[in-house]
Amino acid sequence: MTYVDGFLVAVPTANKEQYREHAEGAVPMFKGYGATRMVEGWGDDVPRGEVNDLYGAVQAKDDETVLFSWIEYPDKATRDAAYRQMEADMATKDMPEMPFDGKRMIWSGFEMLHEEGSGGKPGYVDGVVLPVPSDKKEAYRDFCKTVDAAFREHGATRIVDGWGDDLMVGKQTDFHRATHRKDDETVVFSWIEWPDKPTRDAAWEQLMKDERMANHDRPFDGKRMMFGGFVPVVDA
Repeated sequence: MTYVDGFLVAVPTANKEQYREHAEGAVPMFKGYGATRMVEGWGDDVPRGEVNDLYGAVQAKDDETVLFSWIEYPDKATRDAAYRQMEADMATKDMPEMPFDGKRMIWSGFEMLHEEGSGGKPGYVDGVVLPVPSDKKEAYRDFCKTVDAAFREHGATRIVDGWGDDLMVGKQTDFHRATHRKDDETVVFSWIEWPDKPTRDAAWEQLMKDERMANHDRPFDGKRMMFGGFVPVVDA
């Protein structure tokens, strides 16, 4: 079953092209490790939140942009082997300088909870990160099935919901702190792929009126949901 590594990172806005080149340069490496897809989403429509948001998650500065990115593997075993090989390579090879502060990069591993649609190369992506009570896994899966169907009907090409499995603990920031996760909760990393931003914007106008979105019980604290719209700058 597909396994996902989800990433959040703050990049100096002026370094956009440098970051894109850096990410594209890493594609052959990750493919060599067995990854099937790598997407880098550049922040475009990322709102500020009252409790938390994606800016705070990575302690973004005023001159930085938040990225929502992911790497897909065919299964967890392939991903775990990739990490072991990566650590070995980093110990013996000179790694390129990163055009961002790696200390504030967040990443973790997520198992596939639900997937809707076959996708393609999206022109726009909505990214979502939130905490969910661990004992509400099946309830959250049912919630995803309902709302994901609504997204598809309104033009989304693919929706992926990832359930926290290998949640890293960072020295400066991580998904735990970013979502204000409680001991009895896990973190969900999800995204919605759209053909383009106009389709996404039009869809959200209709989705706000869709009874499936408004009336379905939410097995999580929506006040701690972090989300935003992103333009893919790398999709390999």
